[in-house]
Amino acid sequence: MVAEARPIVVKRIKKVAGGHHGGAWKIAYADFVTAMMAFFLLMWLLGSTTKGDLKGIADYFATPLKVALEGGSGSGDSSSIIKGGGKDLTRDSGQVSKASNPKIKKTIDLKEAKADLEHMDLERLKLLKSQIEHAIDANPVLKQFKKQMLLDITTEGLRIQIVDEQNRPMFASARAELEPYTKDILHAIGQMLNNVPNRISLTGHTDATPYANGGTSYSNWELSSDRANAARRELIAGGMDEGKVLRVVGMASAIPLDKSNPYDPVNRRISIIVLNKKTEDAIVRDGAVLNASNGKEVSAGLKVNTVAGAVSVAPGKSAQ
Repeated sequence: MVAEARPIVVKRIKKVAGGHHGGAWKIAYADFVTAMMAFFLLMWLLGSTTKGDLKGIADYFATPLKVALEGGSGSGDSSSIIKGGGKDLTRDSGQVSKASNPKIKKTIDLKEAKADLEHMDLERLKLLKSQIEHAIDANPVLKQFKKQMLLDITTEGLRIQIVDEQNRPMFASARAELEPYTKDILHAIGQMLNNVPNRISLTGHTDATPYANGGTSYSNWELSSDRANAARRELIAGGMDEGKVLRVVGMASAIPLDKSNPYDPVNRRISIIVLNKKTEDAIVRDGAVLNASNGKEVSAGLKVNTVAGAVSVAPGKSAQ
């Protein structure tokens, strides 16, 4: 019997290339990098924190409520190993010089800025003075009274004084009624005062001639205050903004223009001061105390009155 031949079976193994294993390794690598970064930050914080702060942190985790109530120092102590920014590696000076970086503006100097503002204020008042002088020369009506208008720059600002002449008084005798030409002058000045933001102070002055009654009922203090207030009304009638008036004062004959002759008619005058910023701020500060008195006697012989929001100060002394 012949054995039956077995068929030869050839197995062919089909090799397939490895498939995509996914991105699991990337996540593991990212976790590793994150852990290393966290470790680096921990080492940096430990290295930049003082021993006292480390003890404080340890105390916080031990007794957090106690530390929260009592407080503690921060980690930015000047004794840290790693200093703060600045050219000297401390927090004392963190400025960058203008020479190293031209785009950085230099540090603001408050004194220099204040001086610049005062200079601008002065230049503005000088310009106003020039404009008023030009208006006087250009106006035939005002030009004839040029000698009675005195303009100068003082420590308080631009002072415009309208004075009496022997034959050309500003007011009716012993009264607060303005003469027509004085109204024309004040109307012209009032319009120009709106050209600057500065506020003004008005002061009335008389000569030393006393009242016949000795000033017991109505004296030169009241007269000078009334005249200053009459000038205020005419300035507003001429177009000046009412809010520009900061102070109205009656000085009687306390500050004569002609000290050698207190009876000279030139001492009877109205002073309009276009205040500089420094004086305006000083008056506002002082006026807050005076306004609080609301017309009461604030000191011996000194009476404070409020006139249309301005302060009128009249010491209790009589003079003409």
